[in-house]
Amino acid sequence: MITLYTWGTPNGRKVSIMLEECGLPYAVQPVDITREQQFAPDFLAINPNNKIPAIVDQEGPGGQPLSLFESGAILIYLAEKCGRFLPVAGPERYAVLQWLMFQMGGIGPIFGQTHHFLRFAPAPVPYAIERFRTETARLYGVLEGQLQRQTYVAGDYSIADMAIYPWVSRHEWQGIDLADYPQVARWAALVGERPAVRRGMEVPA
Repeated sequence: MITLYTWGTPNGRKVSIMLEECGLPYAVQPVDITREQQFAPDFLAINPNNKIPAIVDQEGPGGQPLSLFESGAILIYLAEKCGRFLPVAGPERYAVLQWLMFQMGGIGPIFGQTHHFLRFAPAPVPYAIERFRTETARLYGVLEGQLQRQTYVAGDYSIADMAIYPWVSRHEWQGIDLADYPQVARWAALVGERPAVRRGMEVPA
């Protein structure tokens, strides 16, 4: 059994989508970041970086318990555990990994800052708003160009799509109109129709 420590954020939903796609049994332990539960000692023992998501797999490598944090690392681990959504070798594997890292290093941090300055900052900060909205639009343009060439981000449906989709699903938070990015809109509708994605997006209930 896998325990998923999570909250209703794009980063958390990446992992719940993957668990649903793999059909692995898991239990959900909500970590309410609005009440700073991510700083509780028992959670810090699992993730000293005090961020969701994290997992504890009681049947990790060699049959031993494994705790793991960082959503990208968790997605790779789960893909290898279930043998799906990440090619085992060759150019196809590295294509998926590079687009996963595109999400981890670009979409996640930039979209997150856009959310913060547009929705949560105590006072408007025009420079920050302009900076992060401009970079958000640039990243959507990169994604649009990639999706003009293929159905999914890295070829076949993969952990790269699962990582990116929850952030794109909040495009309105970023001041983005998907009508300006028709291929992203097509892809988002296609991914969002998957039953496992719909279930994963509702975690924690």
